[in-house]
Amino acid sequence: MEQIKSRAEAAVPGARLEIISNASPSGQHSMLVDNEHALAVGKFLRDDSLLRLDYASNVTGVDWPDTVVKKTVKVKQVVEGVEKEVDQVIEEKKPGYLEVVHHCYSMVLKHGPVILRLRTADRAQGNHVPSLTSVWRGAELQEREAFDLYGIIFNWHPDLRRILMWDEFKDFPMRKDYVEPDDYEYEPTAHADVLEKAAGQRAREAKG
Repeated sequence: MEQIKSRAEAAVPGARLEIISNASPSGQHSMLVDNEHALAVGKFLRDDSLLRLDYASNVTGVDWPDTVVKKTVKVKQVVEGVEKEVDQVIEEKKPGYLEVVHHCYSMVLKHGPVILRLRTADRAQGNHVPSLTSVWRGAELQEREAFDLYGIIFNWHPDLRRILMWDEFKDFPMRKDYVEPDDYEYEPTAHADVLEKAAGQRAREAKG
């Protein structure tokens, strides 16, 4: 991965790449690329003679909500008339963001995956990343799915619209703060937990 990063940085001046380590048994490290140069880096990965990553097998989204990080810092306080350094715990809010993860393979050279990440500025108005459909044609429908379920806006996508939810749907079901609607009146195949919720819905309606 380090070699790929170095070669991509040399081929795309100004590109900002960062290797994201994976400590799991799979050890599949990934490479985060800045949005400004993502398209050029993608083209390099596809066209480079030693890589030829011509197939994006999986393009998916990840939601990273806002988090609160607790830190212990030293502060000076006057204790019984004497200035001392004491530990104080402070909370720092870490803004959330959305990610798009691409698993890329070379069908020609029979290797991979190389995992590429794009990251939004935030989970609200800054929820944009560039579409890589022009690099990997198979990303088109998968980017639409990430748009539909996570609310990621893919700039320059050729046909960005919902693919699973209906057009009037207002939320993003795969976000971690998604609140499931309490309305099962028209659930056609209610079973297990859904059956209980549907029964509760009918009982509330019966009470008026």
